[in-house]
Amino acid sequence: MSYTVAELAQALGLSYQGDGSQRVNNVSGWDDADESSLVFIQELPKDPHRFSNKSAACVIAQDSSVPFHANVIISRSPKLDFARAGKLLHPRKIGRGAQHTTASVSPEASLGANVEIGPYVSIGSNARIGQGSILHAGVTIGVRSVLGEECILHPGVVLYPGVELADRVVLHAGVVVGSDGFGYVRDNATQLKFPQVGRVRIESDVEIGANTTIDRGSLGTTHIGEGSKIDNLVQIGHNVKIGRGVVIAAQTGVAGSTVIDDDAVIGGQVGFGDHARVEKGAVIGSKAGVLPGKIVRSGKVYWGVPVRPLGEFKRLNALFGRLPIMKKELDALRAAVTKLTEKLRELQERKE
Repeated sequence: MSYTVAELAQALGLSYQGDGSQRVNNVSGWDDADESSLVFIQELPKDPHRFSNKSAACVIAQDSSVPFHANVIISRSPKLDFARAGKLLHPRKIGRGAQHTTASVSPEASLGANVEIGPYVSIGSNARIGQGSILHAGVTIGVRSVLGEECILHPGVVLYPGVELADRVVLHAGVVVGSDGFGYVRDNATQLKFPQVGRVRIESDVEIGANTTIDRGSLGTTHIGEGSKIDNLVQIGHNVKIGRGVVIAAQTGVAGSTVIDDDAVIGGQVGFGDHARVEKGAVIGSKAGVLPGKIVRSGKVYWGVPVRPLGEFKRLNALFGRLPIMKKELDALRAAVTKLTEKLRELQERKE
């Protein structure tokens, strides 16, 4: 898409300074910008002239007095409005109705208008694909699975039977949804598999990163709430409930029956024990460990293993860093006590 500076500012509900007729075709970082690019500055740098030789059609900034650019869209939140502009300049793709000759589509499947199907896609019986959805090469849609409108499934995505996606869900390459959960019951010398017969439901506007896996519920439903964003290489166990607007970074593992409430933020490589709960708006830092059944309270920041409030984690971490010094002090104290004990024994022996 292409906008003039004036059109883009109007679409964002912002004012601008400079040449409103200048065309903007793309968003870019400063180093790669050209004469048609939109860039942003969150805060004016200490040396703003280091950008003066960079080409860009327009900059989004907090202040119109940017000394190194004539065309400025004025924003209180440049990064946010830059992201909004990105959606305008690079709109999401919608299917055009093409179907590759190598695709295998069951005659019992239902396809909406303009569904786009790539090479070697497999769609099982009684599956339903909403209009405008795009299935890239090698996607597998299991029987009775349902996709809403304008979903995008990138190469190699696998939906097991009975998975449900609402509208505008994006699954990146290699995502697997609906595989069996990891549940076993000890039967003398063997592990007996617990039934894994539940479902997965993913709500609208969810985006899930490459090679993430989401297990079906064992007897109930694994649920991902509207607008949540899950990074690459995340494991979501059976019966997990994730609320609306949750963000989960890469390499996190969420064990079965964990509940993560709305607007929570989970850093990378966090490990969850089963039946844990994260309350609304809580933040968990990277590499934290949440013990089984632990409740992480609302609106606070947590860190560490086991996870604890950030202030407590910082105090303990500071003490941990002092352990070598404390050991030296303890060794010196132990040596002093030993000497005093020997002198006291000598004095007692003289008195006798």
